[in-house]
Amino acid sequence: MQRCWAHKLRNIADKVSRQEGSCVAGASAIYSASSQSAAQRAFRAWKQHWQHRRPNAVACVERDLDALLNFFAVPPAHWIKVRTTNVIERAFREVRRRTRPMSSFSNVPSCDRIVYGVINHLNLSWERKPLFKFTQTS
Repeated sequence: MQRCWAHKLRNIADKVSRQEGSCVAGASAIYSASSQSAAQRAFRAWKQHWQHRRPNAVACVERDLDALLNFFAVPPAHWIKVRTTNVIERAFREVRRRTRPMSSFSNVPSCDRIVYGVINHLNLSWERKPLFKFTQTS
């Protein structure tokens, strides 16, 4: 299972002060590496630099490092598409935004209709304005 780098970086940012933004930037260098072995070397360097100052941030990455680096198992052209789940989560967020005010549904088909409507709306809008980093042509 691939862990989302965008979420991991947000978790790290929560564990460090704004003045230590270089901690997050250093962590982002891990997934920007050219190979899995280079990413592991980048992690070891980042860990050595931040272990004593921000052990919680280091533990946060170290705990999930294997899952965070799973994207290296697919062809490099797909790395940017699989190392984050932001596009999928944006769709889920929109479904939650539309369904929460309703508080309850009278039956399962009524829930299915609203979820279908939201997803269909997103598909149509992405058709008109595709996210090129997430298409087969990129």
